[in-house]
Amino acid sequence: MSLLKQRHEHAFNYLYDHYSGSLYSVIVSIVPDRELANDLLQEVFVKIWRQIESYDNEKGRLFTWMLNVARNASIDAVRSKSYQQGQQNRELTENVYEEGGSVQMNTDRIGLRKIVHKLKEEYRVLVELSYFEGYTQDEISKMLKIPLGTVKTRLRSALLQLKQVIKP
Repeated sequence: MSLLKQRHEHAFNYLYDHYSGSLYSVIVSIVPDRELANDLLQEVFVKIWRQIESYDNEKGRLFTWMLNVARNASIDAVRSKSYQQGQQNRELTENVYEEGGSVQMNTDRIGLRKIVHKLKEEYRVLVELSYFEGYTQDEISKMLKIPLGTVKTRLRSALLQLKQVIKP
């Protein structure tokens, strides 16, 4: 952390090599346009580099802070006027027809992501990584640097909370 705050290039390279995949997954879950998502990933790392002093380890883990930077940048991009106008003026492509005949359930259409976003952040991050991004509990444990037992317990608690919310 001190190397990052001192702007050491090696520390930043380490950060990019180890966390770019996870941050890209968060960005793509919000921004469906792959080209824009790639651009946003670069912008997010520039923002992390420039704003590393604003990170406070007393408030949470570095990974969680970086996830929030990526998430907020993605939401800002999707809400921007230029993105909205681009969506209205885009060409219909072949995959529009493929998706139209798809029987796969889309979690966004049934509102599951909105419900998950109501969970506490520590639960939400785990549910998103596990169920939407497809990481195993062991991978999440290593990625977030928390014990495997904690991951399992938090996921179970999150699922119980979701069950109460969804229950008719």
